[in-house]
Amino acid sequence: MKQHVVNKAQRATLNQVIGQHKSLLVVVLLGFIGSLSGCKKTTDDVTPQTTTALVNENTTVDSWILANMRDLYYWNDKIPANPDTTLAPDVFFDSILNKYNATTNPTGDRFSWIENDANTLTAELSGESTTTGMNFNLYLRASGSTGVIAQVLYVSPGSPAEKAGLKRGDVITKVNGQLLNTTNYSDLLFTGTTFTYGLGTVSGNSIVDSDQTRSVTATVFQENPVFLDSIYTVGSKKVGYLVYNQFVPGANGSKANEYDAQVDAIFSKFKAQGVSELVLDLRYNPGGYTSSSANLASLIGKGINSSKLYFREEWNSTITPYLQQEYGSSFFLQNFLDKPQNIGNNLSRVFVLTTDQTASASELIINGLRPYMTVTTIGTTTYGKNVGSITVTDETGKIKWGMQPIVFKSYNNAGQSDYSTGFTPNIEVEETMPLLPLGDTNENLLNAALNQISGNTAGGRRAAVRNPFIQMGSSIQRKAGGQSMIRAIKNLKL
Repeated sequence: MKQHVVNKAQRATLNQVIGQHKSLLVVVLLGFIGSLSGCKKTTDDVTPQTTTALVNENTTVDSWILANMRDLYYWNDKIPANPDTTLAPDVFFDSILNKYNATTNPTGDRFSWIENDANTLTAELSGESTTTGMNFNLYLRASGSTGVIAQVLYVSPGSPAEKAGLKRGDVITKVNGQLLNTTNYSDLLFTGTTFTYGLGTVSGNSIVDSDQTRSVTATVFQENPVFLDSIYTVGSKKVGYLVYNQFVPGANGSKANEYDAQVDAIFSKFKAQGVSELVLDLRYNPGGYTSSSANLASLIGKGINSSKLYFREEWNSTITPYLQQEYGSSFFLQNFLDKPQNIGNNLSRVFVLTTDQTASASELIINGLRPYMTVTTIGTTTYGKNVGSITVTDETGKIKWGMQPIVFKSYNNAGQSDYSTGFTPNIEVEETMPLLPLGDTNENLLNAALNQISGNTAGGRRAAVRNPFIQMGSSIQRKAGGQSMIRAIKNLKL
């Protein structure tokens, strides 16, 4: 961990950089917690209760957005010269982005976002939200159908969904008595807090409705990203297995980094028991804090220490010279950490289980470890996010909004950052219906990894069955910070 202390001389320089603005950047980047002066000007409050007042209020917030984005946004050279600052803040924010287009702008922005409550934003990025604690994929009920089903991927321990008896593999066909379809599924599944789920079963390529129901009330719940760990014996080898669902150092509001500590303890156990092969299950991990990514990578990497580069950051050309002047080149570098629990010397490779929900900080693990050891990916193509964000809030409290703009691009020690379309798996394996429990050695992705380790790759793996249902989304994509690589810089003041 690094701490940057800003002295009076530095303040004068940064005031030139940031323009004597007064906002608090709360930045959560992989593997860094420090202080950076990022102050922004806040326009005077406007209080008249008229339409004009609403326009003025929009202008106040929009001006704050614009000032921050002109300095920090990775594509700040693409911001319009004279954007309309009378728009509602969320509309205005969207209007100044360098938007992604698969044809005309394939390297554009798919990830920057804004929320009208900075406190909610911060909590959700730490895994706390109002939720049932259940994550699921959405599928069309049949090809050409408007019917929709939700298949449960995992249920967080201790959550309302677990207490209601929901489990991985359950198929939801109804909510509150209504069959899901392409028109109503979003409102039924993602609106409100009280749900009665109607379940169905898979029969070949069809879904059969049943009379089983599960009633759940969503509550404020803190998800622990450390989901499952096991050790398997394969021949003479000990295989460590970790299911890790988000890069979050600790619970919202906690300074203890208890989730990172849990990961450390797992690797301490792996080391004590002589684990020589590792299967890292990131199939449902959409990313998160770079500090937690660096922590995990430092437990795995072979021949690494705090002098070896995990990744480096490329910021925009406006702010880079000033960051370089104030903090030196180390500001842009995230080295590995010295971890006594590291098992890299016992490993020659690592297997990473992936899906299209494996994103950002998860992909950073794959990219960052590749210069140091063989990384074999098993599953389906990852999401494709090689850029990172920070959280920007107003320290005065006058502006309640919080935003998460993309501010840097990441490169590994070999200078590689070529995964904006995702990592294609070395071994392609799909999840199918029915789903077996995570950790079951017959589960498709884990089974494929264990057979690679045993050398039984010809006939030992479960027969590959292609999923007959057409996927159309996932609840994981709706998580705050989904597809995120977040750098944290706290207590930024001038």
